[in-house]
Amino acid sequence: MLNYYTHPSSFVDDEVAIGDNTKIWHFSHILSGSVIGKNCSFGQNCVVGPKVTIGNGVKVQNNVSIYKGVECEDDVFLGPSMVFTNVTNPRAFIIRRDEFKKTLLKKGCSIGANATIVCGITIGEYALIGSGAVVNKDVNPYALMVGVPARQIGWVGISGNTLSFVDNRAEDEYGFYELIDDNLKVTNK
Repeated sequence: MLNYYTHPSSFVDDEVAIGDNTKIWHFSHILSGSVIGKNCSFGQNCVVGPKVTIGNGVKVQNNVSIYKGVECEDDVFLGPSMVFTNVTNPRAFIIRRDEFKKTLLKKGCSIGANATIVCGITIGEYALIGSGAVVNKDVNPYALMVGVPARQIGWVGISGNTLSFVDNRAEDEYGFYELIDDNLKVTNK
């Protein structure tokens, strides 16, 4: 008996590991070699893999494809129709499967609807990428990124809310934050 749910319109290939309580909704496809953690949710029309690793508690909204080379740690949020690339210089007539770049999404980060994540970068813990942004370089933990190309306009807490600093210190219901040389030091509550 399966400990996860797959809608009858979806396909799960052989040689896939899916954790307890995960839900895979309409018209999705999980390709072989992929590993998905527990308590995840995949909306309508999602594609995962092949050979993709997804942590626990990841929420993937409708119309998202997670290609080989992408790794999502725990509690990542992928907004509707956001896009990953996997090759920096694609050509229809040149096969570049051996050139896929690694893209790493660290714990708790969120990617807004219709954002594009260019391959080969790391998005830091709890960073928040605004809807429609195009991210083409590494993102600091807790950074708030918007625009094309994406640029940092502030900091967010673990809550996802924008942090307001007084004397380089801020807090939210999850932690205390201190800005030190353009880096955020976090102490959990």
